Amino acid sequence: MAFKGLQPVSYGGREVWPLVEGGKGVSATNHLSSGAWAAAGGIGTVSAVNADSYDEVGNPVPQIYDAATRKERHEQLVRYAIDGATEQVKRAYEMSNGKGAININVLWEMGGAQEVLEGVLSNTPGMITGVTCGAGMPYKLAEIAARHNVCYLPIISSARAFRALWKRSYSKVPDLMAAVVYEDPWLAGGHNGLSNAENPRDPQDPYPRVVALRETMRKEGVSEETAIVMAGGVWALRDWNEWIDNPDIGKIMFQFGTRPLLTQESPIPQVWKDLLRTVDEGDVLLHKFSPTGFYSSAVKTSFLYDLMHRSERQVAFVKEQDEEHTRQLDFGAKGKKMWLTPDDYQRAKAWHGEGQTEALKTPDDTLVFVTPESRDVIRKDQKDCMGCLSHCQFSSWKDHDDYTTGRLADPRSFCIQKTLQDIAHGGDPDDNLAFAGHSAYRFKQDPFYSNNYTPTVKELVERILTGD
Repeated sequence: MAFKGLQPVSYGGREVWPLVEGGKGVSATNHLSSGAWAAAGGIGTVSAVNADSYDEVGNPVPQIYDAATRKERHEQLVRYAIDGATEQVKRAYEMSNGKGAININVLWEMGGAQEVLEGVLSNTPGMITGVTCGAGMPYKLAEIAARHNVCYLPIISSARAFRALWKRSYSKVPDLMAAVVYEDPWLAGGHNGLSNAENPRDPQDPYPRVVALRETMRKEGVSEETAIVMAGGVWALRDWNEWIDNPDIGKIMFQFGTRPLLTQESPIPQVWKDLLRTVDEGDVLLHKFSPTGFYSSAVKTSFLYDLMHRSERQVAFVKEQDEEHTRQLDFGAKGKKMWLTPDDYQRAKAWHGEGQTEALKTPDDTLVFVTPESRDVIRKDQKDCMGCLSHCQFSSWKDHDDYTTGRLADPRSFCIQKTLQDIAHGGDPDDNLAFAGHSAYRFKQDPFYSNNYTPTVKELVERILTGD
């Protein structure tokens, strides 16, 4: 008997548990995890963000970007992405054995998102039930879904965002909108949908926000059969007892992003799984270093601390001396007229004395001070950009028109493609961005994971259905 009499729901013409596997970016969900989740009766989600392809013996094909221009490297990336996600979907569909359902997840802000989505859907007819999509305002998601006759599940973080998408696009294809994913922008792992009006340090209770979402859906005439999927901070169904069979919320499903990371089928390397067992409450940081410009949440590692300290070693400058800026910078950026306040000059001098000798300009008329080694890595990563985002603050790439954002490349950010590919394929989490939701500390507290126990996906789904 499932927790609180939780019932299967009809999705894509079949009965499934209202439990969705979160999509999780570059290679953190693949056919193994999503196929197993579907086989357990839930909705498995293949990440269609630069997914792996395999050679004839089953090893991942290295994604090498050797083209001369950034635009050509971007074209290589799109081909890798379509081939990889196609392969993952086919394998997941086979693994599901006719049970559950297979979704794919795309980030609207990834480079070539529409081309990748169209390519994968064209290559896998009848295998994909739905597309989840967030990280941006995916206005064209509905028309793409209609072209390929699949469901779509927009990921939003407020009733206001949903209303804007509904008015402009989704109201034209209402029948294929299977659910709306509400992703808590303070608790979810990966990229989050915090708006400029919301305080990243002042989390809001999701309940009134989700009630407001349902009220908006009702006002817009959305069918009561269209579920809301609660995502972000979801660990155990017992925590959501008041949400189930609640008329104010209506039909509800739950998305699990962090818990499936620590399963036998999870494709992330063992060193990342081991890290998750050590996380304490507060060890996941909501930050704005991502080159997407979005807030995102990741485990505090040396990689993240380096970005924090880099931004702290920052001073404003002007190009012409004025009453406030009276000291000319005479180190770190030779031959350039940069004037600082006396206090900032002394701070910069102290950083220089500590080995942070290189001053790098940011788009905000500030300088950050780094070591020569860090400068070289930053410059190389910016030069090697393969256009993995629609707009990249780190490299100034844009995936259309003139292929530049028109802004100075920002050294306070990082190459997200490089670090996510590295950590997903065995790189040290301490040297990379390790995405996780803010409930990751519960791995350490939940007796289910004691004595280094790692469940199969089937065992995890069965555990979740008990309420724990």
